[in-house]
Amino acid sequence: MRPLLSSLVAAALLAGTASQTLAQSQPCMRTAEKAAFDVAGLKSELMVIAIDCQAQERYNAFVMRFRPDLQGSEKGLNTYFSRTARTSREHAHDDYITSLANSQSQDALTRGTLFCDEHIKMFDEVLALKDSQDLVSYATAKPLVQPIDLVECPVPVPAPKKAKIKTAAAK
Repeated sequence: MRPLLSSLVAAALLAGTASQTLAQSQPCMRTAEKAAFDVAGLKSELMVIAIDCQAQERYNAFVMRFRPDLQGSEKGLNTYFSRTARTSREHAHDDYITSLANSQSQDALTRGTLFCDEHIKMFDEVLALKDSQDLVSYATAKPLVQPIDLVECPVPVPAPKKAKIKTAAAK
């Protein structure tokens, strides 16, 4: 399975500017978009674990269990890239997925034999989650490797309403 992981890393490196493009000033993310990035990061991490630790059946169980949520995450990524991409949405999305796989694969290679011991339990954790809210909360709380900073847009604060002042002329 290492050759497949090596191929992923090589493809990401051949993509060349994907990481550099993503690293440049990223626009902030709306709450739902950030959740989509968190879930995409979790899915990618679990894929790397499955490949490195021979846990493909557990990965498949995760995908089957959370298929609608994973599809929703893809839609959230598309929403973000449609709103922010300077080039095509598809190109920006592909660059992100490539950079994500590269970053997480590189992290796994760096950890070496400890990687599986440290990460295989994630399958038990995600398969014990009850619903999509739990999945998003889990993904958000995990310190997952991401190729970009996930910065949520500040919530706009409405301006206070001006109080009407009664003047003597208005009486």
